[in-house]
Amino acid sequence: MSIFIHVPAGLTHHETSGYSVVMAFWCKVVLLVSLALCQPATAVVFAAATPEQPESVPADEYPFYDLAVEAKFLTSRTRLVIIERMTSTRLHPEEPQLPTVAWFAEQGFFDGRLPQDLIRDFVAKAQRPARLDARFTFGVRYRFVSGEGVPETEAAVPVVPAAWPIEEDGDEDALETLDRLAFSRVGLTLRGDQALLYVANQRPNATGAGFLFWFVRRQGRWEIYDTDVLWVAQPDQNPSGRR
Repeated sequence: MSIFIHVPAGLTHHETSGYSVVMAFWCKVVLLVSLALCQPATAVVFAAATPEQPESVPADEYPFYDLAVEAKFLTSRTRLVIIERMTSTRLHPEEPQLPTVAWFAEQGFFDGRLPQDLIRDFVAKAQRPARLDARFTFGVRYRFVSGEGVPETEAAVPVVPAAWPIEEDGDEDALETLDRLAFSRVGLTLRGDQALLYVANQRPNATGAGFLFWFVRRQGRWEIYDTDVLWVAQPDQNPSGRR
């Protein structure tokens, strides 16, 4: 870095106030050099302190999550739901690639009846994970986990044991844990009258299934129009259901 210093003409003359002028000049020099030396370090500290954070799921997508959970997964004995903190970007455990519009066309979900603008919006939102927050209102306590099941504590979510005791089916007072649900982002049509959501239920016993929920809005209210099963996992078997 080059530092250009302008020397006042007054410094070449012998005047009564020459001492104060010289002192002011050197104070400016010291200040300029200090700023030049500190700027790189300051930039490094700022970059390290502000890493890129994943975006949060918008609040208007949570009603679709609530509808899917209430319709498909909750029972009268469910007392706790375990939820993946980050949204899912893949629609099949054996599918290594992110979804594309072409891939949707190959799979033929819902017999190919999904609107193209709905597919495009869903695919665009599925390209990167987003963070889920404590905005669910399906009426049952829930807790977030990350990755391989590391529990997360959040003030808005009651912290309870990750595994409630599950009694025999004949015990009407048994407490059940729904472990666990993974949600995608919610795709919408350009008119905002249809929506698409992926939900996976991967259980600790290696069973589970993945579903696509197709929503429509009728008379100002959202409802589930149709559901498609993407894959099903059974004990000691790989997830099936690939089209």
